[in-house]
Amino acid sequence: MSAIAEAEKLVFSLSEKDRAELVGKILRSLPLYADDGGPAEARRRDREMDENPDSTISMKQLDDMISERFPFVRQ
Repeated sequence: MSAIAEAEKLVFSLSEKDRAELVGKILRSLPLYADDGGPAEARRRDREMDENPDSTISMKQLDDMISERFPFVRQ
């Protein structure tokens, strides 16, 4: 049995309260964000929007596009 499978078996034997506490500890052990270029990508997109404001859409336009594509999703 793999280490993950063994850990999973142990974790699911814990009470809900203990599992929640463990999840919190695991999440706090992780970095706030992965260093995958996300912040650089956000700055690039922000710069593009500043340089070409016509390339942006309003929140209403976004909502309309989502509603059109996914009519079963209610706002």
